[in-house]
Amino acid sequence: MWMYLGLLAALFLGLHNLCKKHAVQGNEVFPVLLGTISSGFLLLLPFYFGSVFFKEFMIDIEFYITDIPLKTHGFIAIKSAIMAASWVLAYQALKHLPITIVTPIRSAGPFFTFIGAITIYQEKPNSWQWVGFFLIIFSVILYSRIGKKEGIHFKRNKWIFAIIGATFLGASSGLYDKFLVQSLILNPQTLQFWFCFYTVLLLLIILTITWFPYKEKRQAFKWRWTIPLVGILLQIADYFYFKALQDPEALIMLLSAIKRSQILIAVVVGGYIFKEQNKRKKLVPLAGIMIGVFLILYS
Repeated sequence: MWMYLGLLAALFLGLHNLCKKHAVQGNEVFPVLLGTISSGFLLLLPFYFGSVFFKEFMIDIEFYITDIPLKTHGFIAIKSAIMAASWVLAYQALKHLPITIVTPIRSAGPFFTFIGAITIYQEKPNSWQWVGFFLIIFSVILYSRIGKKEGIHFKRNKWIFAIIGATFLGASSGLYDKFLVQSLILNPQTLQFWFCFYTVLLLLIILTITWFPYKEKRQAFKWRWTIPLVGILLQIADYFYFKALQDPEALIMLLSAIKRSQILIAVVVGGYIFKEQNKRKKLVPLAGIMIGVFLILYS
């Protein structure tokens, strides 16, 4: 079941990426990010009040947000800092690069998760999973060659380094998620609510310094319907992902790879929506990544 929950998370993450590309075009990253996370927080807020005033009902429908100690709040705040940094880098890269380049690079996330899962959690992949793992990495390298034809030189483009940094931080957060869900025994809605709360606080502090005091920046901001939709889709995806992680048998390295099937939506649908170049050539490394995910998933 945890594998299928991972596929559901991938579906909503793919839709989330399409909306995110639309939301950041011509906009500064921080206010867009604040809008998306705030939307997710508002989506979860009724569950928090329901847990305070209608505890038994929320427990019955399995959406109860539990009371957690101060130490656990600290652990969640650390996750918020990691993901805020990852999102800032990812949103900046997505603003300046084609979605058909950004999403495949982010699909190299299983590389970092794979290494972490082996060294930290002693997860043991079999030979076919190793083949799938290296096939994903090779396919991402192939994407870099296609990117050069669009004038994107991977060694000299700072936004490429931004998306690689975002991918590394995202993978680190994925490894950290297993600790939060399985070791601290946090249910999905509790983790999601407090994660959003601390991320919103962090972004408000940053915007108070970099954006709110500047009238010209505020006037240049363009509100789009995709901004709240990004936050809502992300919370739905995260719910399925954390639900999958609750299974003691769930392997974080495989779950991370399964989530990368979101690339189908980003490359195939996103490439046509945003009229990006070399869509057919990108299908070859796309196939490589999908075969790699398949080998990891079904070997």
